[in-house]
Amino acid sequence: MARKDTAADAAEPGRLKQIAQTYKMTRRADKKIGLVLAGVGIVTLGVFLGIGFLIGHPIYLGILGLLFAFLATAIVFGRRAERAAFGQMEGQPGAAAAVLDNVGRGWSTTPAVAMNRSQDVVHRAVGKAGIVLVAEGNPNRVRTLLAAEKRKMNRVVADVPVHDLIVGTGEGQVELKKLRTTMLKLPRVLTGPQVTATNDRLRAMGDLMKNMPLPKGPMPKGMKLPKGGPKAR
Repeated sequence: MARKDTAADAAEPGRLKQIAQTYKMTRRADKKIGLVLAGVGIVTLGVFLGIGFLIGHPIYLGILGLLFAFLATAIVFGRRAERAAFGQMEGQPGAAAAVLDNVGRGWSTTPAVAMNRSQDVVHRAVGKAGIVLVAEGNPNRVRTLLAAEKRKMNRVVADVPVHDLIVGTGEGQVELKKLRTTMLKLPRVLTGPQVTATNDRLRAMGDLMKNMPLPKGPMPKGMKLPKGGPKAR
């Protein structure tokens, strides 16, 4: 029991430090965060106190108001901190992959399944909605990457729906802060075992491509690869 108390006491400063760091990060992007939080807390407490005086129970409603003021402040702080974090991540390479890692349970993600020399990239997520290809980079260039990756998915898992999303602020694109919500709104068409089977097939495809022996040097002009692939002897 003493060990649990010691661990809890040690974790408390860590949580407080994390909250302080989050506040500092948010304040860099949202200068009015302190005033907003103070206003939310004061207004919430004032409303409950006012109701308490009207009904003759100011102490009871005051205590209740403190609890609701803390809750309202925490909710507003969380939302504004999230908005500030997305604002700082917007346009940064790998930002979409970071969001995909936190979509939620039931989703497995593989970052950078396709990339070009301009560092446009396509990430892949697999869940009950099927396969979701998420691209970030120049919209005109990533469409080529998406099309090639979709053809590959259709060859390997033709019975699984494949969705494609481009992260950005232009027409037909999905804002980074709305990426998780957009994915969670996709219709669920696969069962848990089907998701596992899809992941296994994609993993096997990745291992096959990684372990496939490649010939050294340039391919002789006019030479074609056999259609049946390598045969086991």
